Amino acid sequence: MKPHIPNVLTCLNLFSGCVGGVFALQGRFEVAAYCLVVSGVCDFLDGLVARALGVKSAMGKELDSLADVVSFGFLPGAIFHLLLRTAFPGNGLLPFLGFTVTVFSAIRLAKFNLDDRQTHDFIGLNTPMNAFYVMSLPFIAESYGQVIYHPAFLVCSVLINSLLLVSNIRLFSMKSESWSWNSNRWKYLFLISSTVLVVWLGFAATPAILVLYFLCSYIHFQALRPRY
Repeated sequence: MKPHIPNVLTCLNLFSGCVGGVFALQGRFEVAAYCLVVSGVCDFLDGLVARALGVKSAMGKELDSLADVVSFGFLPGAIFHLLLRTAFPGNGLLPFLGFTVTVFSAIRLAKFNLDDRQTHDFIGLNTPMNAFYVMSLPFIAESYGQVIYHPAFLVCSVLINSLLLVSNIRLFSMKSESWSWNSNRWKYLFLISSTVLVVWLGFAATPAILVLYFLCSYIHFQALRPRY
């Protein structure tokens, strides 16, 4: 049974992503958000458990990416689709632009599987972080609906997020060969700051966390550069 434990977690990620996508299309964003959190936790644990048990496999890697396409690709695409339907009432085709994020998420995951440079870090925005950003938009709209539902904002968000997924921007992951403070200072500061923001603002904190992620990643890699 031991080799199958990580795959069970991955399948839970996939199942939760499917359920979340259905609720997102129904406009039940709170339930979709809980499903996304479950998918995120399972996605984090499957790799952690696989490494801890020494049962990493090629099948597990492929299954993980297939699950992520649904949970962190289709689900945010469904959210963008519904937001665009609100921004463009009566337009039957334009709201489907939201699924551009789904397409670019799939491309990003395919590149990740083939790119040896992304063993410990990411090149391009990772799909879970992108999904949580998109998930935050309906909650922010409760206070700033005139901004979130503005057609220009939504169209630009879809396009920018899609490009960030396949960009060459280097971002750190939480995988590390050492857990020392000196090697991971900016990772720890990011985690602490993100936790404070989530406790304070909930899902609405995600845009600030995303900006913080880019900033801390840039400083982290600058600090690792050799000095001559």
